[in-house]
Amino acid sequence: MSRYKNIPAAVFKSKCLKLLDRVAAGGEPLIVTKRGRPVARVLPIETSRGPSLAGSVTTRGDIVGPLLDEWELDR
Repeated sequence: MSRYKNIPAAVFKSKCLKLLDRVAAGGEPLIVTKRGRPVARVLPIETSRGPSLAGSVTTRGDIVGPLLDEWELDR
Protein backbone atom coordinates (compact mmCIF):
# COMPACT_ATOMS: atom_id res chain seq x y z
CA MET A 1 0.00 0.00 0.00
CA SER A 2 1.30 3.45 -0.93
CA ARG A 3 2.16 5.88 1.84
CA TYR A 4 0.61 8.64 -0.28
CA LYS A 5 -3.08 9.45 -0.54
CA ASN A 6 -4.31 10.11 -4.09
CA ILE A 7 -6.60 13.09 -4.54
CA PRO A 8 -8.15 14.44 -7.76
CA ALA A 9 -6.96 17.90 -8.83
CA ALA A 10 -10.52 19.31 -8.65
CA VAL A 11 -10.86 18.23 -5.01
CA PHE A 12 -7.37 19.55 -4.22
CA LYS A 13 -8.29 22.89 -5.80
CA SER A 14 -11.47 23.26 -3.78
CA LYS A 15 -9.88 22.23 -0.45
CA CYS A 16 -6.29 23.33 -1.05
CA LEU A 17 -5.65 25.33 2.15
CA LYS A 18 -7.23 22.73 4.42
CA LEU A 19 -5.28 19.92 2.75
CA LEU A 20 -2.00 21.84 3.00
CA ASP A 21 -2.64 22.44 6.70
CA ARG A 22 -3.21 18.70 7.23
CA VAL A 23 -0.02 17.77 5.39
CA ALA A 24 1.98 20.37 7.34
CA ALA A 25 0.57 19.10 10.64
CA GLY A 26 2.10 15.70 10.02
CA GLY A 27 -0.64 14.13 7.97
CA GLU A 28 0.13 11.78 5.14
CA PRO A 29 1.60 13.20 1.92
CA LEU A 30 -0.70 13.64 -1.09
CA ILE A 31 -0.49 12.75 -4.76
CA VAL A 32 -2.62 15.09 -6.86
CA THR A 33 -4.06 13.38 -9.92
CA LYS A 34 -5.58 14.60 -13.14
CA ARG A 35 -7.70 12.09 -15.04
CA GLY A 36 -6.26 9.37 -12.81
CA ARG A 37 -2.62 10.23 -13.59
CA PRO A 38 -0.30 11.66 -10.92
CA VAL A 39 0.73 15.26 -11.61
CA ALA A 40 2.04 16.53 -8.27
CA ARG A 41 3.27 15.32 -4.90
CA VAL A 42 2.53 17.37 -1.77
CA LEU A 43 4.93 16.67 1.10
CA PRO A 44 5.55 18.40 4.41
CA ILE A 45 8.78 20.38 4.63
CA GLU A 46 11.36 18.56 6.72
CA THR A 47 13.05 20.93 9.11
CA SER A 48 16.32 19.94 10.64
CA ARG A 49 16.69 21.45 14.03
CA GLY A 50 20.22 20.67 15.02
CA PRO A 51 21.86 21.72 18.23
CA SER A 52 21.47 25.39 19.03
CA LEU A 53 24.54 27.62 19.28
CA ALA A 54 22.72 30.11 21.48
CA GLY A 55 24.85 31.04 24.46
CA SER A 56 27.98 29.35 23.08
CA VAL A 57 29.77 32.55 22.00
CA THR A 58 31.76 34.67 24.40
CA THR A 59 33.44 37.99 23.69
CA ARG A 60 36.67 39.34 25.10
CA GLY A 61 37.71 42.93 24.83
CA ASP A 62 36.55 45.47 22.26
CA ILE A 63 34.58 43.78 19.48
CA VAL A 64 34.04 46.94 17.40
CA GLY A 65 37.51 48.51 17.50
CA PRO A 66 40.32 47.96 14.98
CA LEU A 67 41.96 44.55 14.95
CA LEU A 68 45.51 45.88 14.72
CA ASP A 69 47.06 48.71 16.68
CA GLU A 70 49.11 51.47 15.02
CA TRP A 71 52.42 49.72 15.74
CA GLU A 72 51.32 46.59 13.83
CA LEU A 73 50.07 48.68 10.89
CA ASP A 74 53.56 50.23 10.39
CA ARG A 75 55.15 46.84 9.72
